[in-house]
Amino acid sequence: QVQLVESGGGLVQAGGSLSLSCAASGRTFSAYPMGWFRQAPGKEREFVAYIWWSGSSTVYADSVKGRFTISRDNAKNTLYLQMNSLKPEDTAVYYCAGAKSLYSVVTRSINDYAYWGQGTQVTVSS
Repeated sequence: QVQLVESGGGLVQAGGSLSLSCAASGRTFSAYPMGWFRQAPGKEREFVAYIWWSGSSTVYADSVKGRFTISRDNAKNTLYLQMNSLKPEDTAVYYCAGAKSLYSVVTRSINDYAYWGQGTQVTVSS
């Protein structure tokens, strides 16, 4: 199993940047595809980005492409999300997520992920 703890959220002005981290427990972190999702008040949780276990492939939601970068450091059991050029519509609770099984194929679907962190609030003011 994988336990996940996000950090790095906060309040930032539009156009600013934030960097999120997700610390994972367990010795098999490097074998799990990982993702970032977000949930704004009154809205469903939505896909932001995912990265393969090796870090060799990444996929982004159209709304964040070119502004956000997902990465991982398997030696440190940590997942990252660098967010630049932030917009008020990026305001949400951000969650990191681990795939259901080792070396699995994941998509943008929330159903592909079984492990979730508690979330970290990101607020972008206009």
